[in-house]
Amino acid sequence: MDILQGNQHANPEEFYNSLKVKLEDHHDFPEDYLFKFIIPTDQAKLTEIYKVFDGIKFTLGNRESKNGKYTACNINAFVLDADQVVAIYKEVAKVEGVILL
Repeated sequence: MDILQGNQHANPEEFYNSLKVKLEDHHDFPEDYLFKFIIPTDQAKLTEIYKVFDGIKFTLGNRESKNGKYTACNINAFVLDADQVVAIYKEVAKVEGVILL
């Protein structure tokens, strides 16, 4: 997981608390929310990410990098509130090698 690179927060919980505040300030939930991730190209890792969205209405789009080493994964999901967004990010962050955008 790489959420702290270039981030002023010292630990993941501070990051997620700050994210929740920003989400509540800038979004009108419930709504569609665009999640963006970069992962090493690996179908098993994509499947792990998709499992996090089980039971949630979503659409997705994937694009491999020019050399095929990485995959950009965009998932537009209907979420109920900022807590659900944060919970999804926490689950996806458990996938090895994922970069949360």
